[in-house]
Amino acid sequence: MTSSHTDDITEGFVQFNIPSLPDKPCHTYYKVIGTLASDTTPLIALHGGPGVNHEYLNILADLRIPLVVYDQIGTGKSTHYPEKMGDTSFWIEQLFLDELDTLLRHLGLQDNYDLAGHSWGGMLAARHAALQPKGLRRLVLMSAPADMQLWIQSQNRLRKQLPQTVQDVMADHEANNTTESKEYQEAMGVFYAHFLCRLDPMPEPIVNGFAEVAKDPTVYLTMNGPSEFHITGPLANWSIVQDAHKITAPTLITNGQFDEAQDEVIAPFLKEIANVKWVKFSNSSHMAHFEERERFMQEVSSFLRL
Repeated sequence: MTSSHTDDITEGFVQFNIPSLPDKPCHTYYKVIGTLASDTTPLIALHGGPGVNHEYLNILADLRIPLVVYDQIGTGKSTHYPEKMGDTSFWIEQLFLDELDTLLRHLGLQDNYDLAGHSWGGMLAARHAALQPKGLRRLVLMSAPADMQLWIQSQNRLRKQLPQTVQDVMADHEANNTTESKEYQEAMGVFYAHFLCRLDPMPEPIVNGFAEVAKDPTVYLTMNGPSEFHITGPLANWSIVQDAHKITAPTLITNGQFDEAQDEVIAPFLKEIANVKWVKFSNSSHMAHFEERERFMQEVSSFLRL
């Protein structure tokens, strides 16, 4: 396990042992922005994808509290397993839960931490919270679906708002299993400009996240599938609706007016979690922490400091 420290930023790797791969443990890359101290509750932030990297969550340092971000297994600077492409018995939710627990123990944070998750990271954070870990103080679920079937229905409604020519391109390539084509990716770019991030140009950390998936699509293609609404992997059946009531930590739910995570996608969290607050950002899609940066940070900061 190695680490380095520069100007209030500490970077390192923690070894994450995987029983099914005794000869190839994962080395999870993490970064701490700020100083971890016993009198301060740090925020652990879980990136989405699955398959992008942590970079687009560095912005949460705006909150001016100690922030921990990391690249989940198979992404960014952490160990990659391209040989596991398509192995749905390997890329399971429990793998990512175990990795999170390993990181918390390594940093000595397991008894006092806040947790934020964006999109897929919010799904992971919600599952972690439903296990009622003793050290979890507060939970922030950023544009995170409670049920992937609700997500898919939402995406299909949203794509109908796009120009018919774009819809036709998507439908043709999905029917012909040619979603890796440039034409399909360009059509997805139109979708993302409407419902993922409405800033133009798209912020570089978000663009870099897409580049990470393109560089090694193993995790995204195996768990999710070719696109946000053409979901062919095991996440298509993911749901926490039956377990959301087990989340006892005070929880903040956020989404945007034009979000992939439309209101009906997050609604089960609002119904099932006892201590919950909802904030909706009227000028945002899926990246409110960029699209309405100042207000987003104010809302999250006030919630975490209660």
